[in-house]
Amino acid sequence: MKEITPVPETMPVPETAAPSGPGFGTLETVFEALGRALIVLDADFRVIRACHTLDDLAWPGAAASAIGRPIEELVGARLFGPSDTLRESLEQGLREEGRRAILRCGEGSARLVSLTAAVLPTAVTSHCDPRARYIVVIRPAETDNGLVQSMLSSHGLVARSPVMLRIVHLVESLARSEATVLVTGESGTGKELIARALHANSPRCTGPFVAVNCGALPGELLESELFGHVRGAFTGAVRDRVGRFDMAKGGTIFLDEVGDLPLHLQVKLLRVLQERRFERVGESAPRPMDARVIAATNVDLVEAIRAGRFRDDLYYRLRVVPIHVPPLRDRVEDIPLIAHHLLAHIGGREGRALLLSPDTLAAMARHRWPGNVRELGNALEYAVATCTGQTIQIENLPSELREGDEPPESAAPAIALPAAGDPLFDRLVEDPAERARIVQVLESARWNRGRAAETLGMSRSTLWRRMKELGIE
Repeated sequence: MKEITPVPETMPVPETAAPSGPGFGTLETVFEALGRALIVLDADFRVIRACHTLDDLAWPGAAASAIGRPIEELVGARLFGPSDTLRESLEQGLREEGRRAILRCGEGSARLVSLTAAVLPTAVTSHCDPRARYIVVIRPAETDNGLVQSMLSSHGLVARSPVMLRIVHLVESLARSEATVLVTGESGTGKELIARALHANSPRCTGPFVAVNCGALPGELLESELFGHVRGAFTGAVRDRVGRFDMAKGGTIFLDEVGDLPLHLQVKLLRVLQERRFERVGESAPRPMDARVIAATNVDLVEAIRAGRFRDDLYYRLRVVPIHVPPLRDRVEDIPLIAHHLLAHIGGREGRALLLSPDTLAAMARHRWPGNVRELGNALEYAVATCTGQTIQIENLPSELREGDEPPESAAPAIALPAAGDPLFDRLVEDPAERARIVQVLESARWNRGRAAETLGMSRSTLWRRMKELGIE
């Protein structure tokens, strides 16, 4: 590699640099030309230099404000935390390439980036800045054609939309916190995935994750389920029972559908959160509660408080950190990522590697998804079961996703020829024989698409799609 010629010491130092050797300036110019952000760290993983590309990737002034700060303030503690494998690899002199990171882009926003980090050779540090120990190169992940999904840990939290990236950013920023979290959102949006991601990126990650559905059991059984009971506490209690709060010791307890909790149990839960103690049913001796509490609900708790169904003091105890998960229809950008992620999981169970056609993805983007991610998963389960090939077509989707793809039957349809310059015109010129054959079959079937499709050996949806592509109306 050609040796970098030193820049004279009289050259002015950029604002983004702490007093460091000028040799980094040449490298910064090269990486800026490539659209990469070059960041130099000291032995404590603090930023001592950052090039101006960081301003473009994050926010104006990001490079200057990063100087002297820990790198995890930029890309989260998940990569550069004290116990993370990337940090350990760098301390052992290894190089890490293509790591996924969430770059914080100011208040309430973030973006997915690809990060490469390495140890600087001693010759470079002595020439440029003796404090320099590590180099980090950041580039937008959107330029990586191999990117299929952004996942936090291994729990399937997939995000591309700005609103979901903000949630990912928040989850990462809570890595050292044990604060109580309330996750709200419609049914099927993935509230439990958020809870599991919070647990996996918390100081209690090595402890158990215990989930309880507060709406699945009547009050008398739910109390025993949560707190446990002693033998003889009630009819049928023939032996002691360990409750979920005991089972979650050292870890996290997830109270799903907490909005359905009966009022008398809301009082007990409030006391548990305040005193960090609970009592088993039929026992007066208090037990310590050593678990982080994460709750979730699809109920509007503010409205429930007005109606007298939920205690306002419990609401504010649970809502220390609020996270609202938007419905899938409000984050259409995430649909392809989630669909590919779920399809890989579903197809993997069947031993099949499946693809989604562009028409299938377009139909998914049009659908309103009242059941959110859960409905999307069920639709893909159906599609995998009905698909006999390698690519899932629109006709493999459930009927509710295909509705609206075809216009109503017309008794006397017209044939509209596309004009020159129209993309359909080029397609028509390329394959006039197919168009003539389809028109002939349609006329023979009196323009009944069902009979015509059967004659042509294709599905009704495929026929309609070919009619649109060939300009047959």
